[in-house]
Amino acid sequence: MDVPVAANILGTIGAVCWSIQLIPQIVVNYRRHNTEGLQPSMMLLWAVAGVPLGVYNIVQNLNVALRIQPQILTFLSLVTWAQCFYYGKKRSFMACITVVAPLLVGLGAIEVALVFALRAANDRNLGWPLILMAVLSACLLAAGVLTHYWDIYTHRTVRGISFLFVAIDAAGDLFSLISVVFEQRIDILAMVIYGTELALWIGIMICGVVYNFIPWAKKDSKTNHTEELQPVSLHEMPSSTSVFRTASGASGSDTVVTRRAPHRSG
Repeated sequence: MDVPVAANILGTIGAVCWSIQLIPQIVVNYRRHNTEGLQPSMMLLWAVAGVPLGVYNIVQNLNVALRIQPQILTFLSLVTWAQCFYYGKKRSFMACITVVAPLLVGLGAIEVALVFALRAANDRNLGWPLILMAVLSACLLAAGVLTHYWDIYTHRTVRGISFLFVAIDAAGDLFSLISVVFEQRIDILAMVIYGTELALWIGIMICGVVYNFIPWAKKDSKTNHTEELQPVSLHEMPSSTSVFRTASGASGSDTVVTRRAPHRSG
């Protein structure tokens, strides 16, 4: 069955977003030399989620971009997970490779085997294995994001996540979701997979505004109206690469800027 041009174009945009989504997070982790606030369980759950998602998209013969997309997700998730080991657990570089490389090969082998198995199941008119793949991928992706909801509830702040990463990932989900709509046969399960994660990321953005941006804006507004010397920690200001970095996620060597009161003559 031919895939409509619109579905291919939108799916490609979604795949590109998913291809680069974790790169800002990886760069932020490298520059900070820590992964505080980033949940390693999220990265591992996403890496595993790429397997059933890839199986589902391939067996369902969705557009090529959506078939490649889960493989990129698994790879970048494992790279980020390795950073959590390297910076968070203080493991050596070789130790990280020793853990990640076999896991990557193992997940790839499992996906290939499941693709052949589910195609055989389809030939026998067995639909439940494919439904199971869709449900499993949706649950794993959602569970990964939900780990950050627990962290937000615990610390009453959004920390450790690159805001650029969140925006790109949400855009990837959105374009992937729309591309499914333009398929010749609308796949409800695929829409549930991408729609669920999109909704969760929108919730993260709202939490960032409520718990981080609004308090910072109010505090900054009060600071601008004072004439006394008052220290302002740079980590209290929103970063262009992280979701309004807070004190709990910043290093102990923050620079302090002082505001001078205007000189009064006489």
